[in-house]
Amino acid sequence: MDPPLTPLATTNGHSTTEPPVESSSSFDPAIFRSYLQALLPPVIGASPTEIESVFDNEFNDRVMRFASEGGGVIYVVKAKDEVDGICIDESVQTYTYQLTQHLSYHPSHVTTLAIIKRSPILDPLAPLATQLQFLNLFGGDDTPYESLHAVVSCGVKPWFDAFVGARGTGKDGGDARMGIPMTKKKFAELELSLLHLQQNVEIPETHLIIHPAIQRAVEAAQQAGARPNISYIPPKMLNDSTFLNALHGHVNAWIKAIQAVTKLNRDVTSGTASQEINFWLSLERELEGIENQLRSEEVNMVMDCLRNAKRFRATVSFIADTGLKDATDLVHKYNQLMKDFPLNELLSATDLDKIQESLVLIFGHINRKLRLSPYPIRRALPLVEAISRDFNDQLLRILTSHRLPYTPYETFDRLLSQTMNIFRTWDDLMKEFTNVAREVTRKRAERFIPIKVVPAHAKLQERARYLRDWRKQHEQLAVMTGPTKGLGSVGMDVGGMDMEEEVKEAYEVVKRIDVLDVSTEGTEIWVAAENAYNERVSRVENQIIARLRDRLGTARNANEMFRVFSKFNALFVRPKIRGAIQEYQTQLIDSVKEDIKHLHDKFKTQYRYSEAYHMSQMRDLPPIAGAIIWARQIERQLITYMKRVEDVLGKGWELYAEGQKLQSESSAFRKKLDTRPVYDAWLHDINRRNMSVDGRLFEIVRLRGGGFQLAVNFDPQIITLFKEVRNLLWLNFQVPHAITNMAKDAKRVYPHAVSLMETVRTYGQTLDLVENNKGIEWLVAEYRNDSQRMITKGMNIRWDHFVNQYDTGRYVSGADGRDNRHIQFVREFASVVSVLQDKTNSVIDLYKDILRAIEDLSTCSYTFEAFSELLSKIQAAIDRLNLEGYANLEHWVADLDKSIETILLQRLTQVIHVWCQEFDRTDDGEIRRDMPSREVAGKRRGDKRAIKEEKFLEANMTLRPLVHEIRIQNQVIFLDPPIEHARASWIHQLHEWLGVVCRLRRIQSSRYEIGLQMQGGTLAESTYTSLLTRLNPEVLQKPFVLIEAKVQQLKDYVAKWLQFQSLWDLEAEYVFNRLGDSLANWQQLLTEIKKTRSTFDNSDSQKSFGVCVIDYEQVQSRVNAKYDSWQKDILNRFGVKLGIVMREMHASILKARNDLEHHSIEGIVGGASTVRRF
Repeated sequence: MDPPLTPLATTNGHSTTEPPVESSSSFDPAIFRSYLQALLPPVIGASPTEIESVFDNEFNDRVMRFASEGGGVIYVVKAKDEVDGICIDESVQTYTYQLTQHLSYHPSHVTTLAIIKRSPILDPLAPLATQLQFLNLFGGDDTPYESLHAVVSCGVKPWFDAFVGARGTGKDGGDARMGIPMTKKKFAELELSLLHLQQNVEIPETHLIIHPAIQRAVEAAQQAGARPNISYIPPKMLNDSTFLNALHGHVNAWIKAIQAVTKLNRDVTSGTASQEINFWLSLERELEGIENQLRSEEVNMVMDCLRNAKRFRATVSFIADTGLKDATDLVHKYNQLMKDFPLNELLSATDLDKIQESLVLIFGHINRKLRLSPYPIRRALPLVEAISRDFNDQLLRILTSHRLPYTPYETFDRLLSQTMNIFRTWDDLMKEFTNVAREVTRKRAERFIPIKVVPAHAKLQERARYLRDWRKQHEQLAVMTGPTKGLGSVGMDVGGMDMEEEVKEAYEVVKRIDVLDVSTEGTEIWVAAENAYNERVSRVENQIIARLRDRLGTARNANEMFRVFSKFNALFVRPKIRGAIQEYQTQLIDSVKEDIKHLHDKFKTQYRYSEAYHMSQMRDLPPIAGAIIWARQIERQLITYMKRVEDVLGKGWELYAEGQKLQSESSAFRKKLDTRPVYDAWLHDINRRNMSVDGRLFEIVRLRGGGFQLAVNFDPQIITLFKEVRNLLWLNFQVPHAITNMAKDAKRVYPHAVSLMETVRTYGQTLDLVENNKGIEWLVAEYRNDSQRMITKGMNIRWDHFVNQYDTGRYVSGADGRDNRHIQFVREFASVVSVLQDKTNSVIDLYKDILRAIEDLSTCSYTFEAFSELLSKIQAAIDRLNLEGYANLEHWVADLDKSIETILLQRLTQVIHVWCQEFDRTDDGEIRRDMPSREVAGKRRGDKRAIKEEKFLEANMTLRPLVHEIRIQNQVIFLDPPIEHARASWIHQLHEWLGVVCRLRRIQSSRYEIGLQMQGGTLAESTYTSLLTRLNPEVLQKPFVLIEAKVQQLKDYVAKWLQFQSLWDLEAEYVFNRLGDSLANWQQLLTEIKKTRSTFDNSDSQKSFGVCVIDYEQVQSRVNAKYDSWQKDILNRFGVKLGIVMREMHASILKARNDLEHHSIEGIVGGASTVRRF
């Protein structure tokens, strides 16, 4: 076979001349064979034994041609093995491998490996890895678009970008790099085209394979004009397992082919909306075709054959295995949305109006059908995004056709306004779609997904908005530099520049570009053009700025500046001009802002807290009318300030950021300044209230917390009603006639109403004071009764009498008291309540002084002077009450005296307790002096009792200790003074302590009457001595019990000393005779003498018993001397007695020894009585 011709190819400067034959013949095919054996197993997933089929008889020829031909490529194809066009089961699938130079595509091809030479001829001396590159092209049942898209997007395009980027970091490539952006664009277009091809999911046509025997039997039955059945098949064939297996295989192939269609799906997030719509419509047509094939006679006969052969496994679950029924139902429901989808209205729109109408139709169809069709929301959202892409493309096509930069400004503004209106229509339709999607998601109970659509036209929308504003600014500049405004001649004079022509030439730069290209390159071109435009326009702006600043600089005051700004404010849309004169604008705007801020502050202070409110009160302006006048003044000032803002910023000042803020604030402020709601609220309140002047004078009001309260049956609003009506009529408000009449009646009676309300308020406050000071109720009862009698009298009076009698009083002079008794009642009632108030306030002050004095009784020092001072204060207050003539004073003082008795009784109990503690204390004087410090510590710990006891023990609150002396006179021992003197002294001190309280004079309610009466009956009760009878008997008995116990203790101790009187009274011989010769008695007496000696034989000279001290210093030495004399005599006599006894004992022992020595051993042993005697 002759080698083929060398294909034409770009060689990048290399020669395409074929190399000499010697070079090609020198390449050894074994090298390429080894290369393939190492490469193919891991790359295409084949074992070394399976790829042996590649190395056939023609392998060497193919390799030699590949090695010698320039720019050649060779392919290794891996294909599935098939039997009669049917693929074998995956578990036993086998593959065929072949090496070819001609590439073809077949569904059975699993993988195709392209091995490409990097040089025209393979060099056998160089490694093949440096001369060859391979590309894996995946095949299979699906289209190769996905593989090709991956190769381009993940391999070729990134490699090219990396190469260009690496070169870009070095030296400048000059004109050679001019084609690189176009190449990048082509790569992007290729990538996008492959992606669209990949997204155009092709629905494979399904043709069911029919066995030839079945086909012949159906044709025979049709020729015979009968319904096909298995009788037309030879009986022998019906039981032939080979035939049945073939039919079974065909059924399995049908299931796979149908499943390939029923399980088909597409990625809705990519591609166009028409691709999604056409996919579901085509899928429905294909499923209908499959159903028609399954209803054919051939398929029915195949199923009958299998059933006849009991092969139910293939027939029973056939329809279920294919999933045809479910897929058909689902596609049919989805196509409720896809059928009659008005997308073509958008794609075929020729103007902007048609685009807007098509959007309304499309979203109306989607929102309506989405409620009926179960089309998933997660697919509907990408579908809407695809519609957005189509909408963007169509809108861009129509706008581009108008050549916007060349159109007049009116046409341009109309087109862009219409475009922005279309974008707003899209936004409104999107809101409606979002609500429908959320509602459908909630009804279907689908898993929650955020309803969010990213519009593809967002960049175009932003560019259109920017372009519209930019063209408007340009047009304003062109108009202001035109001959009609007079600025052109100014520019020529100043800088020699024709500003009008300069602006036109600047605009020509923008005319030459595509202003609607929102791609990255298009945006860069637009930015460059805009910069060029701004550069030329800036020169014009500089001329204008110079002229303006000159005029503003010569202005003498702010008003002249405002006039300059009002003339040239159309130019202030230009940022540069606005920035150049911003210092003047800022100065004036700040002035206006400051004025408006003052208005805000004045309004926020509120009318009630403003100076105007106080001035209104001074001028007798009522609250509502005053507030309306105040708000209208602020509104007039605000309008004046807004006119100044327009002069400074120009027409359309509210479109600036600064102006928008001021406009929104002023609009909101003016709404707040609207006085009509204030008047309507006042009118509604007046109509709602029953403000007629009628009814009783007083009313009883039930309180929320329980109880009742007296009130005047008169609405306080009536007082100011006639003032409001008068001022509102001046302010041109229409006041109803009925309210005017009510105002006239109110004017007649409001002085008396004010007096009554003030009187009732005073009465209520006074009763609250009496209620809060419970102790004074009896004292002011008489005055309160007078007030209540007046209230009872006024209960039957009505306001009607005041209205009528007021008129007669004006015209009839000298009217009698009967005619004016209602007015007289108001005056009398005010006088009575005023007296009640004065008396109550006076008695409360006195009562508080009395309570403080009573409280001090429980804490004051326990001295007669302290108690007397406090009681005299109380008595002075009672005398004052007596002089002022308060009622029930005697009963009130009696209760007060009881409370004083209670406190004094507590003080008596406490002082008895303290006296007992003092009396019972056994410490010596040093410890007694430490006691106040312990009391202070108790006070610091918050012990109130310690505080009181400290005051008890001040000055005379300690018991005076008594000193008794044991003396000896005329050899007689006695106590001086006697013990009975101590008892009398202690009882006297106790009486002194108790007398501090008991001798106090009682308070009296009628001291001023005492001198006029017979003195006598009250003397018994003039002091608090009777308090002792109210003491607890145990408390009063306790000190006397302690006194007796202490006396007994003293008696016992003194008796010990009196025993020593016997030292002088006894005779020594009498004692010796009593003791006799008993040594035990003598020894016991000596022990007792030694023990008793401790009574006086010590270093002390006195014995303390707490409140009493026994001094025995005088008798101590004499008793000691007498005792020593007695003890010495008794010891001497005891020694004589002891010596006599010892001698007698020694003599008897000596005698017994001698007797014992003269007896023999036998005699001793035998004579028991003798032994016992010894």
